[in-house]
Amino acid sequence: MPLTRRRLIAGSGGALALLAGLPALAQGDYPSRTIKMIVPYPAGGTTDLLGRLVADQIKTGLNATVIVENKPGAGTTLGAEQVAKSDPDGYTLLMATSTTLAINKTLYRKLPYDPVTDFAAVGLVAGVPFALIVNPSLPVKSLAEFIAYAKSRPGLAYGSAGNGSPQHLGAEMLKAAARIDIRHVPYRGSVAAMQDVVAGHIPFMMVDLQPALQQIHEGKVRVLGVTTPKRVAAAPDIPTIAESGLPGFELVAWQGVVAPAHTPKVIVDRLAGEIGRLVADPATRERLKTLSLELLPPSTPDSFAAYIKAEVDRWAVIVKNSGADIE
Repeated sequence: MPLTRRRLIAGSGGALALLAGLPALAQGDYPSRTIKMIVPYPAGGTTDLLGRLVADQIKTGLNATVIVENKPGAGTTLGAEQVAKSDPDGYTLLMATSTTLAINKTLYRKLPYDPVTDFAAVGLVAGVPFALIVNPSLPVKSLAEFIAYAKSRPGLAYGSAGNGSPQHLGAEMLKAAARIDIRHVPYRGSVAAMQDVVAGHIPFMMVDLQPALQQIHEGKVRVLGVTTPKRVAAAPDIPTIAESGLPGFELVAWQGVVAPAHTPKVIVDRLAGEIGRLVADPATRERLKTLSLELLPPSTPDSFAAYIKAEVDRWAVIVKNSGADIE
């Protein structure tokens, strides 16, 4: 991502302190009943984990009852649509991703929600780096060797989590940057695709780094680079793709919380304050590092809303260049 990303999402120095100091009277009786956190992915994944971390923080910080409801399907659109059409009262939240709020806007011809106008941005939580992995049987041990190998074998197949997924778009970014001819094989989820890389049914893929680390450590796949601007703290021995021969290459998905549009500002600010405290907590930051997630600068609802708009435009170019399209 361009360097302006950090300027877009960084809040002012006193923003979180201001949120924490809102007058108690202005906060009303919220929350007075159960808050529901919708996670548009199955249980057990990165988004589910972060959604539960946020839910626990809101539970503790606001003395609230918070439940997490997993509603996967249709590229996160099922869960997103449910939240978009919920009452704007702060009792239904969405643990959203860059797929939900940026990629889908261009990917789907008929999206049942608008990521900019149908949600109230609350706060960013973490970034998700990716890695280029290959089956160990490939005679390549560096990005340069992989690019040369791919150029000698036009149509080399790669797997992804599905049409228009970040894994798919990341590989298409690599295709354009390295000027190689590769062929997309979509799967139903990145785990299934990675299993076929391990088995040698497909030679390579772009994959979320966190679930791939065990396979990397066990030698079941070979990693050639990560997609972050700097090396990942949990895996400092893995070079970045940018430093390995493709300067400026960057692919980091992101996760954040949104509420239905028109949710009262005082409620949005209270929720944002809890997310701010969560991502600033040293123990949480260490846990995110251990999970190979990227720590993001503090955000405010306004800076996150501006970031979403910028990301819609940025991903639109990538989606269009990939040719991905869903009815």
